[in-house]
Amino acid sequence: MSLRDFVEKMESKKEVVHITDRLTTRFEISSIMKGFAEGPVLYFEDVEGYETKVVGNVCGTRARICSGLEVSEKSLYQKMTDALKFPKAPKIVEDAPVKEMIEKPNLHKIPVLTHYEKDAGAYITSAVISARSHDESIENVSTHRLLILDQNHLAIRLVPRHLYRLWKTAKEAEKDLDVAIAIGVHPAVSLAAASSPPFGVSEFWIANALLGNNLRLIRCMEVDAYAPAEAELILEGRISSDKEVIEGPLVDITGTYDIQRSQPIIEIVNVMHREDYIYQALLPGGPEHRLLMGLPRETMIYEAVSRVVPAVKAVNLTVGGCGWLHAVISIEKQTDGDAKNALLAAFSGHASLKHAVVVDADIDVFNSEEVEWAVATRFQADEDMVILRNVRGSTLDPSADQETGSTTKLGVDATRPLKIAREKFELAKIPLSRRIKKIINDMKMKAKGS
Repeated sequence: MSLRDFVEKMESKKEVVHITDRLTTRFEISSIMKGFAEGPVLYFEDVEGYETKVVGNVCGTRARICSGLEVSEKSLYQKMTDALKFPKAPKIVEDAPVKEMIEKPNLHKIPVLTHYEKDAGAYITSAVISARSHDESIENVSTHRLLILDQNHLAIRLVPRHLYRLWKTAKEAEKDLDVAIAIGVHPAVSLAAASSPPFGVSEFWIANALLGNNLRLIRCMEVDAYAPAEAELILEGRISSDKEVIEGPLVDITGTYDIQRSQPIIEIVNVMHREDYIYQALLPGGPEHRLLMGLPRETMIYEAVSRVVPAVKAVNLTVGGCGWLHAVISIEKQTDGDAKNALLAAFSGHASLKHAVVVDADIDVFNSEEVEWAVATRFQADEDMVILRNVRGSTLDPSADQETGSTTKLGVDATRPLKIAREKFELAKIPLSRRIKKIINDMKMKAKGS
């Protein structure tokens, strides 16, 4: 299962726009991507200075990701939960499309984008990075931003999670850490790489479960790591145990610039790619960024809340909350304490969550007007608010402590109080006959035509 298979599928659905204007990798392509936020897949046919084509906004909508996983939006959380609970080992193959061309490293030949005016430089933002512990017992697959330093060196932003743990262990042994950097992969691989299974569970196994046991891996030629056989481009490298450089700034999921830090350097030692490989771009802070980071966390919130309330209908890490910091959760409650339990479970399920709103199942969590209406008519601040002070949040929030991520969290119970008659909180409706529905639809169509 490959990126190009998915793009072809989107072509058949008329969800791909081909841009034939000659554009530069510095700001111009990213400007188009930002202008088409939450829109179609963008295929850039003519990149100035490069023969390689660029594709972006691949996972830019929830519906498109579901299409890639061949699942309905209603069943998405269950599909992801099953993959996390029952991961499957991918098949290892010898030959693969990505081995068509083997080259010495020259990162300047790749059309890597410079996205925003204050970025530190050109950044690879869609790469899936895999690594194994030196005893080969642990494999981790994750996504990290990579700053081009020269033709064979990158700086990597290592958040203190699983890849950082593998690197730290190697560093303590005074060894570099081998990595495979795959660019241009199927959405299921990107989504799995953004998930957070327990340390020791390979995200490749999760991706394979999402793909119905159709993921194939190859062993790299120069480093001890595996990568998707149908990737467009693979960079083989080693994260240095002792060489670091100042990395950043770069725009993160909040749309603001992340701070500069001293980060490790990767030396690229080998490159393999399809002869006509496509470079996959991802706009920092764009819809694709929010969805790939957010959907696995929505699943975690869904699972956590499901353990403490009778039923969860839906979860939405909202666009206004950067797909990361704000959640709206709809539940079926049986007691007035259910909503507060749901809030606490949500904060536990997604540690970076800052503000959460719990609503009844009659509220559409993706409709901001309905959510605000629920807060306006079903919420009393002195009874229905939960405040958690000095708790772990996210360093991506510029108002939080930038070293520890410490923050204050707010939960809002915007569900109906059960002690008051249900009818008092019902939104008024007008009965509609089929004839009137048709008249209204015809009027809307005429209005669009004008």
